[in-house]
Amino acid sequence: MKVAALALVLCTGSASAAPLKLWHAYRGGEEQALQQLAKEFTAQTGQEVELLAVPYDAFSSKITSAIPHNAGPDLFIFAHERLRQFVRLGVVSPSELPKFSAGYLKPAVDALEVDGVHYGWPLSLKCLALFHNRKLVEVPPQSTAQLLELLPTLSNAEQNRFGLAYEAGDFYFHAPILFGFAGQLFGPDGKSQFDTPEMAASLGFIRQMQDARWIPQEASGALVKSLFNDGRAAMVISGPWFAGEIDAKVDYAITALPTVSQTGLPMRPFLGVEAAFVSSKSTQQAQAQALAKFLSDGPGAVTRAVLGRQIPAALAAYEDPKVQDDFVISSFRKAALQATPTPNTLEMTRVWEPMKLSLRAVLQGLATPQEGGALAERRYRALHREAPADASALPYLLVFGVGLVATGGLAWKRRTKVSFGRKYPEAARGILYVAPAAAGLLVLVIIPFAVGISLSLFHHDAGTYRFVGLANFFDILASRGYSITEPLSFYFTLVVTLLWTGVNVVLHVSVGLALALLLKSPLLRLRGVFRVLLIIPWAVPNYITALMWKGMFHRQFGAVNALLDALGIEPVSWFTHFATSFAANVITNTWLGFPFMMVVSLGALQSIPQDLYEAAEVDGASKWTQFRHITLPLLRPALLPAIILGSVWTFNMFNVIYLVSGGEPGGATDILVSEAFRWAFQRNEQYGFAAAYSVLIFFVLLGWSSITRRISREEAAG
Repeated sequence: MKVAALALVLCTGSASAAPLKLWHAYRGGEEQALQQLAKEFTAQTGQEVELLAVPYDAFSSKITSAIPHNAGPDLFIFAHERLRQFVRLGVVSPSELPKFSAGYLKPAVDALEVDGVHYGWPLSLKCLALFHNRKLVEVPPQSTAQLLELLPTLSNAEQNRFGLAYEAGDFYFHAPILFGFAGQLFGPDGKSQFDTPEMAASLGFIRQMQDARWIPQEASGALVKSLFNDGRAAMVISGPWFAGEIDAKVDYAITALPTVSQTGLPMRPFLGVEAAFVSSKSTQQAQAQALAKFLSDGPGAVTRAVLGRQIPAALAAYEDPKVQDDFVISSFRKAALQATPTPNTLEMTRVWEPMKLSLRAVLQGLATPQEGGALAERRYRALHREAPADASALPYLLVFGVGLVATGGLAWKRRTKVSFGRKYPEAARGILYVAPAAAGLLVLVIIPFAVGISLSLFHHDAGTYRFVGLANFFDILASRGYSITEPLSFYFTLVVTLLWTGVNVVLHVSVGLALALLLKSPLLRLRGVFRVLLIIPWAVPNYITALMWKGMFHRQFGAVNALLDALGIEPVSWFTHFATSFAANVITNTWLGFPFMMVVSLGALQSIPQDLYEAAEVDGASKWTQFRHITLPLLRPALLPAIILGSVWTFNMFNVIYLVSGGEPGGATDILVSEAFRWAFQRNEQYGFAAAYSVLIFFVLLGWSSITRRISREEAAG
């Protein structure tokens, strides 16, 4: 096939002087394999290949924004789930894959088909399978009946040992169970359906395993890896990436997921197909197609399998002895034959958040398995609102024009007879000094702000923007699709945000001031050491601290619950209820925020004359009286700006909310900024709606700014 690739390039004429641009999101061995294949392609064809690694989280948005403007790559490597969107936007070119389909696994070929046309060349496969520790499980279960018989013998709640471990709260891991219970994600009309008996049965199955303590609660990928490597989880459901995380001392095997005994159907996991897609805007179509096929075919697939540990889609790769000897690859090949390609439709992207809500609610005991589907159905309807009607831009342009004319007229009216240069003779030098800062302000603040306001007047759908005027604002303020008492409501989230800000600022000031008073005491020894230790929470990046606290609040393995258990207090499921989840966020942010207030207070305390306290003691004033009438009044000028600044920081403290509680339960602990993020990046890229959210946040902060300015003026006047 390499000869065929060479011939294809040669038939189109000599190799182009311009290198082929290839975007990917690979790291480690996968990236090394791609680099080696790019060099081999260049050696055989003379065509240079320029590789660019793009962060996976931003990959899709970069593709859909760059290629339509002729600024993207000639080809890119991406999973097939977004293929229909890529086709809809016209960013990918069809391929001749059907002519060579016999050389690939059929599910991989099927995944790259949209309306009878194939796009891209399949590279690798990813799906779920069952890992089992050979020392604990000699023969893996073939059915759920066998699984349920085996789990009690492998589990020990007192020792935190589990028969099975997987991320039960993630729908990607739950989907094979749903399909095994004969559940269907989409109805005859192609729309998502959740409230079905099959969904209830699948939710009941995982709830049964968790309540019996056969699977861990609140399982994350890191926890699953730790349990399996420590021998505390006999079996794990995961994908090929998990093989690279298993300790070398663990003797394990991999098999397909079991069959559901009630239906006789196998658990069919989602199949992800990574493919090399050629950009529709590439000026080197033939060369790009040749490179994509070169990466995909047998020899290229062998390199990716051996060096990158990928599961190849090309059948010829499995004939290579090195691939045959790799039991991970051969095991996942068998598992892939049982998998179902993840639907590449827009509707599929709308499934994840409602199902996440449903799974978490059922596993946390907030809903029964029978109620879980209805809960997902309600969230689905709330999230995926009807697109607003188009609006005429003329009235808005007229208002904008009138505003410009009025501003110009006001400037003309206030003009002076003395020229600017004569009035300010040193202005040129001053402008030169402030120009860099002004340019930075323009690029980083003013232009993004103007773009954000403009974007709030549009509705985004699959790469296209439609002008809808103020419809996004009306939908937000009218809570269209949900009541004002639901977490998705702007008003509910605003109340939570204000409560979050107020509680945190009070704790920051109280703890910081108390520690500052303690550190100022001459009776305290090693004050310098304590000052350094207490400043560490502020010095550590807040996202690292947030992840640490997230782990400490874990229901079964967290340090906080371990301490409560040692004190004879019942462990708390922190993210099950609003109060406890909110408290976990507040505790984390208080840990992050008190050092700043402590430093400000400590500096201000040093400036208070000691004579005032000595005079107060002579007059018989108590310590509390001294604090009220000397310390607090003299601290106020320094603390007030710090409190104002801290309140703004806390109001927009995205990291703690996103990383600690994740908005649990059901988005109830989200604040305005995290809610805007979810509308933009987790709910079908509703950029206009998210921009409107951001504009409203700006007006809230603008109101707070006007209040604080008045307070500051009164303080200065007093």
